[in-house]
Amino acid sequence: MDMQSLRTTGLVAQHGSFAAAARVLHVDPSSVSRAVAALEAELGIRIFQRSTRTLSMTEEGEAYLSQVLPLLDEMDHARERAMAFSNGPSGTLKMTTSVAFAHECIVPHLKGFMELYPNIAVELAPTDANLDLNANNIDLAIRLAPAPSGDLISTRLMRTRYLVCASPDYLAKAEPLSTPEDLAHHPCLRFALPAFRTQWRFRQGDNDPIEVPVSGKLIIGNAQALRRAASMGLGPTLLADWLIRGAIERGELVEVFPDWDCTATEFETAAWALYPSRVYLPRKVRSMIDFLRKVL
Repeated sequence: MDMQSLRTTGLVAQHGSFAAAARVLHVDPSSVSRAVAALEAELGIRIFQRSTRTLSMTEEGEAYLSQVLPLLDEMDHARERAMAFSNGPSGTLKMTTSVAFAHECIVPHLKGFMELYPNIAVELAPTDANLDLNANNIDLAIRLAPAPSGDLISTRLMRTRYLVCASPDYLAKAEPLSTPEDLAHHPCLRFALPAFRTQWRFRQGDNDPIEVPVSGKLIIGNAQALRRAASMGLGPTLLADWLIRGAIERGELVEVFPDWDCTATEFETAAWALYPSRVYLPRKVRSMIDFLRKVL
């Protein structure tokens, strides 16, 4: 039996179309159709019911793939485990994270990772959209949020905090920013997410949190651009500590309320490594998670 045809057929079943499977494999849809037809001919059954608009699995096709595809996964895992004994972790690791986190926290460490694991190729997809890991054939996602929910497995890489910051030039010329309530009199630079646009939350010690309404004429959908606007003196903004740490150290930005916890959503947030719920975690994924927990 042609294992590649079986893998291709499994992708069609997973993604629901020949075209989607072809995009994952970077091949022409006609070659996917031929692979499925060859497998059907060899088995003597019809795996998919085709029409001009829809593709659905037949009862016999579903019964067959439900038993065979898990075995195929186990074969892949066994092969990887065997190769790891002699060559170390290997394969292509497909991962995704936000654009800003990729630039600030992932890309600077890739050289060290690839020197440590020369047999792992990394395919990084920076995007601010939460991609579906299964639909996009992604091994690992790094997401910034409170404790994640859903059917993905998660591991905390590092705790994150949010800070209100502004440029020294802005603070020297603007009205005083002594307490969070003073933000109501300032043109705040706001991130283009619903929770960040209207109010920011503050907490000091064990006291109850307060919510401060914020407004301003500039709303930006990229965190790095928001940092740049703040450093140019356009107003105070709320950004993650990992994004502005360097700017604060260089004197480009100043933390405005160092005695307060700040957030737009939850006070306890983190960078999380998320991966599909699988019995076996590939060593290439485990290697990246362990590496990032160490360097971050």
